[in-house]
Amino acid sequence: MKEFFQRKNIVISAKRYGIDALGAMAQGLFCSLLIGTILNTIGSQFHVGFLTAQIITINKIGYTVGGLCSFMSGSAMAVAIGYALQAPPMVLFSLVTVGYACNALGGAGGPLAVLFVAIIAAEFGKAVSKETKVDILVTPVVTILIGVGAAWVIAPPIGKVASAFGVLIMQATVLQPFLMGILVSVLVGVALTLPISSAAICSVLGLTGLAGGAAVAGCCAQMVGFACMSFRENRWGGLVSQGIGTSMLQMPNIVKNPRIWIPPTLASAVTGPIATCLFRLEMNGAAINSGMGTCGLCGQLGVWTGWLSPSEAALANGAAAIVPGAMDWIGLILISFVLPAILSVIFCEILRKMGWIKEGDLTLPQ
Repeated sequence: MKEFFQRKNIVISAKRYGIDALGAMAQGLFCSLLIGTILNTIGSQFHVGFLTAQIITINKIGYTVGGLCSFMSGSAMAVAIGYALQAPPMVLFSLVTVGYACNALGGAGGPLAVLFVAIIAAEFGKAVSKETKVDILVTPVVTILIGVGAAWVIAPPIGKVASAFGVLIMQATVLQPFLMGILVSVLVGVALTLPISSAAICSVLGLTGLAGGAAVAGCCAQMVGFACMSFRENRWGGLVSQGIGTSMLQMPNIVKNPRIWIPPTLASAVTGPIATCLFRLEMNGAAINSGMGTCGLCGQLGVWTGWLSPSEAALANGAAAIVPGAMDWIGLILISFVLPAILSVIFCEILRKMGWIKEGDLTLPQ
């Protein structure tokens, strides 16, 4: 069996699955769901016709360019994982179907479900690849059937767990603002960095108002925090990819050294209650933006949109259009950029001096 696994390049290890596959999955998610949300936001806010036009209709539902990106997020993640596992072409191409099915069955927990199911399907596909004379039939059939079967069994429970996590966030919103600010900020921020969709959770929950503002604060703390505290390792490329892209890129490093997650999480625990209690920051745009942080500046655009024209969900919860004043803008800038950068760097330097974070611990995988 050991010789067979070696011949098939099946390496069962924490590095292969927890670092290589996870890092690739984050890139797949960025190139689909997150890019799609960014394009939709740019199109709607700046009235770019090409980005707001429905270019294709599937099952009577119209999709924009950004909508198509998000629609294919499961497939993008699965293929990225297969690529990291060095799957042969027939297996890699078959993962398109597996990823789409798994993401659809997993709901808010779709990305996390795709991680497990794509690994299972890819390894089984690699095991049978080029073992028969009818490989062109056997390999895709085995990969797809194993993958879709695993998705049918695994994805819904993972989706329920993700939904339960969302319920926890919703329960936190009914607490008094100080505790709510801490809990929502920390939990949604953690969800943003984990391989689950914080944007989807916020969207499903309709997270707007003060809770949405706390969620924005937590997501910004993770993204801006990781971007700034890892600047010495990743320089400008890392600053942009994490600060405007996603902090999920750090998940492989978190697996290796979980202590690197402490600084941005502490920062979110500080900025959350500041957002809810001091600045009364509300996110009354589209609920999905509550879970986007600084990704394409979608969180900030959502707050701005909510000031001028609240979403239907926000209006249903009593929101009203306002003319933002100086304190509103100061609060948004401090919560989104300034405080996360300063606090995360300070906390990180403390941990570096303690020896908990060492040089290279924050270097992004290439």
